[in-house]
Amino acid sequence: MFVSEAGNGLETALLTLRYLCPLTAPNMPNDVLIRRADLTSPADAAAYLAVLDMYSRDPLGDGKPLDDEVRERIVPALIEHPTTLIWLAFDGDRPIGFITAFRGFSSFKARPLVNIHDIAVASEMRGKGIGKALLAAAEEYARETGCCRLTLEVLERNPARAVYEAAGYRQAAYAPGAGGALFYVRPLD
Repeated sequence: MFVSEAGNGLETALLTLRYLCPLTAPNMPNDVLIRRADLTSPADAAAYLAVLDMYSRDPLGDGKPLDDEVRERIVPALIEHPTTLIWLAFDGDRPIGFITAFRGFSSFKARPLVNIHDIAVASEMRGKGIGKALLAAAEEYARETGCCRLTLEVLERNPARAVYEAAGYRQAAYAPGAGGALFYVRPLD
């Protein structure tokens, strides 16, 4: 399994993550590639859409195929968004997972952070270390760019919580006695 950066359209600095990251599972297939996506590449855009649709169909996603309107807008919108970070996982040529993340900022640390908005792995590839490797790639980026933390949200009953907790994620608590952080949403449409 390799991790590479897609910098200005070219893969650079191919790294063997299996030897660099203890989060990689020993049962992960050797031909799995984790790399940053370049959504201006038609191949990467198609790979991202394929995995996003798979994730959308999952009961822990949206439980239905990706809406046509969203399918049309998502890639251009992600390209336009200034802090988009996407990693893709491939088994050979087949896309099998992704992380969609965005850079944010911590007021109390005065440093950037990375928020993992979505992480998905094809159901038949779960339990093989792909999610751990995707998380490790995002963490490597966050460390290299001076981020103070990574954040993610997860449904309470999502079995992937065990993967996140094994990778060092936990419910956020910022002030002693204040309890854990909760994620609220206010729909606008």
